[in-house]
Amino acid sequence: MAALKIGTAGVPHSTKARSTQNGIKRVAELGLECMEIEFVRGVQMKEPTAIKVNEIASKVNVELTVHAPYYVNLNAKEADKVKASAKRIMDAANIGSIAGAKSVVFHAAYYLDNRPKEVYEAVKKELIEIRKQLDDQGNLIHLRPETTGSPTQFGTIEEIVKLSTEVPGVYPCIDFSHLHARSIGAYNTYEEIYQVLDFVKKELGVAALEQLHMHLSGIDYGDKGEKKHLILNESDMNYEAVLQALIDFNVGGWLICESPNLEEDALLLKETYEKLQK
Repeated sequence: MAALKIGTAGVPHSTKARSTQNGIKRVAELGLECMEIEFVRGVQMKEPTAIKVNEIASKVNVELTVHAPYYVNLNAKEADKVKASAKRIMDAANIGSIAGAKSVVFHAAYYLDNRPKEVYEAVKKELIEIRKQLDDQGNLIHLRPETTGSPTQFGTIEEIVKLSTEVPGVYPCIDFSHLHARSIGAYNTYEEIYQVLDFVKKELGVAALEQLHMHLSGIDYGDKGEKKHLILNESDMNYEAVLQALIDFNVGGWLICESPNLEEDALLLKETYEKLQK
């Protein structure tokens, strides 16, 4: 059985003195197994702190992933914005690696007024260069472009998986809530989730499912896709179907809960996952 680890997107709310280090300890106290470090407004963590984070996470057996800053657009019209976006991903990857993170996730681009195929090529070109720089530094952290929640954003499941087939060192991050919101209500049955995982398996092999980076939460959406994250039981997100499909495909890796109540829904996912396995 592949080891699926379930945890929070950021420091749990119940952490008394809020810091990444204390958040990791709190995750372990709660019985959760991973935490995503949120660099969403910029990579503020310095190397000495990252080293301490790594030590603490190793000690309490909590695995880490990181989320690069939100302001990334590898398809920006201005070259300096593309360069700044690539640097944000690189900074998150470098500090994340020092902190012991296995995976760095990011929203890759916006379509703007370009055709999806053109955007794909622009994103691919930048990721090849980012990957080369990381490899030259000996940084093997996984680059994880994420499935996105709005039709204006680059990041269909097909685009993300294709990048993973064409750029070594790039792997998918599947946000099940984003798939649901982007499609305005689809990707919410067992059969639909099964098809997603089967697609990943066929294109990338079993190994990709054994180390999959995933996000899940409740989600509010409209005719333009994602609006905001919701608490699971205050949404129509069929999380049991997602978990059952993960079990049936023997998926391992990291399932990060992005619900507003963080650890409460992460614990609900863990409890449900364990119950479904029996």
